Amino acid sequence: MKRSFDFLLALIGLFISLPLWLLFGLAICLEDKGPIFYLQERVGKNGQIFKNIKFRSMVGDAEKNSGPVQAPEHDLRVTRVGKMLRVTALDELPQLWNILKGEMSFVGPRALRPEEKEVEDNIPRSIFDYPDFKERIKVTPGLTGVAQVFAPRDVSRQKKFKYDLWYIRNQSLSLDIYLIMLSFLVTFKAKWEIRKERFSYLANGLKQKIENDITGL
Repeated sequence: MKRSFDFLLALIGLFISLPLWLLFGLAICLEDKGPIFYLQERVGKNGQIFKNIKFRSMVGDAEKNSGPVQAPEHDLRVTRVGKMLRVTALDELPQLWNILKGEMSFVGPRALRPEEKEVEDNIPRSIFDYPDFKERIKVTPGLTGVAQVFAPRDVSRQKKFKYDLWYIRNQSLSLDIYLIMLSFLVTFKAKWEIRKERFSYLANGLKQKIENDITGL
């Protein structure tokens, strides 16, 4: 049921969003004449590596000096068009294609790079070395999810994994639909780049329940 839901919604989303693809592609080209899309290796279900596709939101050689690293706040590598795309998460619109292919789902743990430096200590670590990662990759990674919506942006990867484990153990179609609705709201309010709280009273009940549950994980 989840796969059928993903496929149908991705197909509808691709059709409806086609004008945005053309608009964003033109804006990216006009700003710096660089490539429109950015392909990046990500880890999928059962540890399979796939090519994640996004609208390019950074300068062309963004990782030339730093290597793979989580984007910090006020990242100077982000272009003007990229800033708009990132606060609304519309840079991830091309991932509808990944969902259509079955490499991603609409809801699930974030698809991570095989190795990346953490913002807090700038040390590269393989995500396969984290103890919770084996359980995390039993499900298909998602465009949005519990960690993406509720976890503060700059908490450690290990803490975010606890949000992912909560989702894996509590997932349902109704929860998926609710998280998709919340994600649309965050996009509408352009709050994806906010580092702390993205909601006030909205969804506070679920957020508090998740916070209470993950303290024991």
